Amino acid sequence: MTEDRQEESISCNAKRRQILDGAEAVFLESGYEGASMSQIACRARVSKGTLYNHFENKAALFGAVIEDLSRSRLAPAICQSDLTAITCVEAFSQLAERFIRVLLQPGPLRLYRIIVSEAPHFPDLADTFWRHGFGRTLSTMTQWIEFWIERGAIQTDDPVFAAEQFMALCQTRLVQRKRFELPVDISDRQIQFVAGKIAKAFVGIYGCRPDESATG
Repeated sequence: MTEDRQEESISCNAKRRQILDGAEAVFLESGYEGASMSQIACRARVSKGTLYNHFENKAALFGAVIEDLSRSRLAPAICQSDLTAITCVEAFSQLAERFIRVLLQPGPLRLYRIIVSEAPHFPDLADTFWRHGFGRTLSTMTQWIEFWIERGAIQTDDPVFAAEQFMALCQTRLVQRKRFELPVDISDRQIQFVAGKIAKAFVGIYGCRPDESATG
């Protein structure tokens, strides 16, 4: 690749990043229906022509925002690379804590409300969220389950379903209350307490043998 093309590629990536940041802000503030491509172009400080050069329509842009949030926030939070040197219960406790903290952030909270409120009018939104958000997270969680199955710590013939159950558990008590703006204690101590309970419940269901799954 020539130097000119490298610079062009860097410029294109930077412009895309600029657009995604602007779009995220507008979507979270105005919802999907209330957001317009003109608003997004203005917030991203690009022309509408540039915006449409990168994304053909609002739906495509929304999907890209969901995918970006999943890659930049959820994926790093549930990366297992630095958690494999501990017991199964400890690993899932740390994983639950990280996942809960991400779900409690303002962005994911607002995004959830957007999907729930506007999915009946825009069915494709739910599908987009499922594929680029929930689906990607579910895939990573499933890999976690399979890792511990291979180590003999968890027993299940349906790791995808087990991963869905774990993700559902992580949304109890704190996350659901916060989504509905109900009074709830989301201090570090409470998050850690709930995460620990979730891990013990999950590995209890799937037969984790305590302390037998430390690194070998």
